[in-house]
Amino acid sequence: MELTRKDKRKQYLKRTLGLLAVIVAINAAAGFLHTRFDLTAEKRYTLAPSTRDLLRRLDAPVQIEVYLKGKYPAGFRQLSNATRELLEEFQQFGGNNVRFSFLNPGSDLPDSMRAAFQDTLMARGILPFNLQVQDDGKDSYAEKLIFPGAIIKYKDRETAVNLLKSQGGMDPMQALNSSEALLEYKFANAIYQLQQNHRPLVGYMLGHGEPEGPEVYDALKTLHELYEVDTVNLATTPAIPDEFDALLFVRPTQTFTDADKLKIDQYVMQGGNIAWFLDNLTASTDSLRGRDFVAFDRNLQLEDLLFKYGARVNPDLIQDLRADIIPLVVGNIGDKPQIQPVPFPYFPLLNSTNGHSIVKNLDLVMSRFAGSVDTMAGGDIHKTVLLTSSEHSRLVRSPVQITLESVQQQPNPREFRMRNVPVAVLLEGRFSSLFRHRIGVEGQRQWETSAHRPFRPEADTAGRMIVAGDADLVLNAVTRKSGPLQMGVNEFNPDYQFANKEFFLNGMDYLASKSPVMETRNKELTLRLLDGEKVRRDKTKWQIIAFAVPIGAVLLFAMAFQYFRQRKYAR
Repeated sequence: MELTRKDKRKQYLKRTLGLLAVIVAINAAAGFLHTRFDLTAEKRYTLAPSTRDLLRRLDAPVQIEVYLKGKYPAGFRQLSNATRELLEEFQQFGGNNVRFSFLNPGSDLPDSMRAAFQDTLMARGILPFNLQVQDDGKDSYAEKLIFPGAIIKYKDRETAVNLLKSQGGMDPMQALNSSEALLEYKFANAIYQLQQNHRPLVGYMLGHGEPEGPEVYDALKTLHELYEVDTVNLATTPAIPDEFDALLFVRPTQTFTDADKLKIDQYVMQGGNIAWFLDNLTASTDSLRGRDFVAFDRNLQLEDLLFKYGARVNPDLIQDLRADIIPLVVGNIGDKPQIQPVPFPYFPLLNSTNGHSIVKNLDLVMSRFAGSVDTMAGGDIHKTVLLTSSEHSRLVRSPVQITLESVQQQPNPREFRMRNVPVAVLLEGRFSSLFRHRIGVEGQRQWETSAHRPFRPEADTAGRMIVAGDADLVLNAVTRKSGPLQMGVNEFNPDYQFANKEFFLNGMDYLASKSPVMETRNKELTLRLLDGEKVRRDKTKWQIIAFAVPIGAVLLFAMAFQYFRQRKYAR
């Protein structure tokens, strides 16, 4: 029986209503059931198991304020979108305990109050970024201060997360890509640190001329923000207490006796962790002020101890063509000296040659008079080189005469043939005691009597150790105007910060806290950039295709639809 026109309309109406009902049902279900299939090779949108566990175990709301809302260039919009997607993924596992909002800091405030608000953000730990933006409708550019960071609050605590990596040695797009790769680690680690009721205990070692003044201010201040910190005088304590999760040696200048080394050794045999930042030679930036000098070996007498553990800090200095700058008089204009910043080969800029989580996606690290570090072959200790010089460096053996005038001469690249000289290494494993066959039964008895603990010839558990041939990696410059600067800041170029603090924090985190989210630092995102040459060459072709193909497809569909409709209903 042929359907009447009225029946057909009813049938169309039913189909339309049915289709709308299906669409509404799918949208309603999507509000409760959310999933995403991550088809990227590097699993860009998949959280690490440790992050998922961390979020599932939240016992109170985490409030996250992200200061990346507004009109930004494409790179920052991408970083903002990536942050939003990550936090949405956090909500899938944290539920209502993860709450976030995006804010444009101070946008609704008058200039005077906005400046005060921005000062507050900086005081809370968010670093500003000076962005150049094009004026609306003009060819000129204006500078705009933005704060690419976030404040995370958990219970009565809060911490700051800076989303943007420094860009000293990177292409800007690569820096933004690295920033995006570290988002999960930064947020997960911040939440993990806020959750900790008992912070790890770090011992700052004294007794051998270690600095206690303003030059170590930033390192100790940084440690205090994340750890419990106490000092240990190695010269007076009978034994290093085993409750310390890690020890920190920074630029000792006096000789270590066998008794001192025995205390360190037995701490290591209990599974203790140590960060060594050593200057084997007497070279320092203070020595450089206004005169030439000769750098000698400090005679620390740590060679045998470190050699036993698998590393050796050599009595030499690295010269590198990739170096930080120093102001130098290069001539005279009239009767006034002409001063220019010039690279100083004794200030090498270090980077990483491997993908360890301590140095993954790390920017250049500033050093001053760095010495080389060797690793010993053999043994059960796993060695990882963390920081190296560039591919154009050389070594100068002690004693070293250092003159500022030497940099006025153009260096000969053929003399800088050494590649990737190690400056910082990581040792991991069950260490053996230096004193295993050195002290007899009587010596062991004396140790047990004074320390009230048994002598251990070998570690019961695995320990970790970072050995660096430069203490300036974690020291900070001090100026008359600003006082102590942050580590990694050259006092002659204070607007830029190298990655020294990030390296220091990552290293101490690896040694002391053993955060389960550390593995997320290994996340790597592939930078898929357009070929600039192809873009310029084929720009017009693809513009025409992008414009004509959709319109042509619609017209073709309309013509086909009309053709078949006419055939169906033609009489």
